[in-house]
Amino acid sequence: MLDRPATETQITHGRRLWLYALGGLVLFFLVLPSLIVVPLSFSDTRFLQFPPPAYSTRWYEAYFGSREWRQATWISFAAAVLTTIVSTALGTLAAYSLHTMSGRAPRVLYAFFMMPLIVPAILVAIGTFLLYAQLGLNNTMAGIVLAHSTMAIPLVVITVASGLKSYDMNQEMVARSLGASRPRAFLTVTLPQIKVPVVTAALLAFITSLDEVTISLFVAGGDYATMTKRMFNALRDEIDPTIAAISTLLVALSVALLAASQFASRGEKR
Repeated sequence: MLDRPATETQITHGRRLWLYALGGLVLFFLVLPSLIVVPLSFSDTRFLQFPPPAYSTRWYEAYFGSREWRQATWISFAAAVLTTIVSTALGTLAAYSLHTMSGRAPRVLYAFFMMPLIVPAILVAIGTFLLYAQLGLNNTMAGIVLAHSTMAIPLVVITVASGLKSYDMNQEMVARSLGASRPRAFLTVTLPQIKVPVVTAALLAFITSLDEVTISLFVAGGDYATMTKRMFNALRDEIDPTIAAISTLLVALSVALLAASQFASRGEKR
């Protein structure tokens, strides 16, 4: 296998072995903190200690038995679902519009949609907080969803736009020439053919909202405090392995959603 060409330039896998090893080390370095959190979540001690002297599920029981954590989890999941709906719908329509436009306008608009990814999150959070203070949207579900959607829409646009590049728009044009309106042609012809990128974008939007910390620190609070904000406050006030248990559950959920997205993509290709 190592003697087989890795690319069209006839470079073998054996000559690229150093690159594979370096990539593996980088990935291991990035994943290592998450791997350490897992055994910490099963610690039987009151403090974070690695390796744990004894193992127990007491911190998972503390998480599920806490009313505050359950409420924060409900707020986070509700906000994530609503953010997914809003950002997927708007991001898909934006990507479709950019794909069908011509001239310089698509480039300018695309850069505009990417602004939340370019501007530092702390600046976006401060600006959102000041705007919400005037509109009365701080510490509300609507404010959280709008703020999280701002961060999720660029990811949806990127993902759906990549799917539209491999889609033949002539199919939609045929449907429109046969009498279908543009919205109906999009819903019945285009959307089913790009469903995998749309589903992938929806999963990314869900994860983005669920894991968002910086903006939630500014716009979420009170009865609408998200799980990530409560985790940050818990780290600031008192560190206990309950946070490690929650982090492990979030990592497991994120991996499961990304794996589901990959399986869906492979199934569509087959």
